[in-house]
Amino acid sequence: MAEIKDPENTIIMTLKGGDVIIQLLPDIAPGHVERMKTLARAGSYDNVCFHRVIDGFMAQTGDVANGNMEKDFNIRRAGTGGSDMPDLKAEFSKIPHARGSIGAARSSSPDSANSQFFINFKDNDFLNGQYTVYGQVISGMEHVDAITKGEPPANPDRMISVKVAADV
Repeated sequence: MAEIKDPENTIIMTLKGGDVIIQLLPDIAPGHVERMKTLARAGSYDNVCFHRVIDGFMAQTGDVANGNMEKDFNIRRAGTGGSDMPDLKAEFSKIPHARGSIGAARSSSPDSANSQFFINFKDNDFLNGQYTVYGQVISGMEHVDAITKGEPPANPDRMISVKVAADV
């Protein structure tokens, strides 16, 4: 496991294969970082499925309203919701959508990100400057690579738990 230098801004996401360590970027996207930590601390991301996983592109998750596989789960609704908090203003930067980067999922409006996010399987430079980058996988990318693919996957994988490292 990677050394955790800033536990308050590090996420431990447990997947079926093991832990994924994500270094958040509070200096780049403070609103998005704060939202992820708030939802993680509330347990909102626990058991939420990966509802859109495109091989060679990215794995999308984070629909806390419709994606929890333990609460009235319907895969067809997963990906259509967010949290009960307001949408976030875009925090675009020069940080590239590189392999392992965390991007804020949104609708066509730049200021519509809420709780959903994606993890890039490869460098996706065409997304640069269009979606907020607010974290980077620093350990466990092999577990992300193993997430079941599909739009939606027939048997989706889930985030078993998502915690802020400072709280563990």
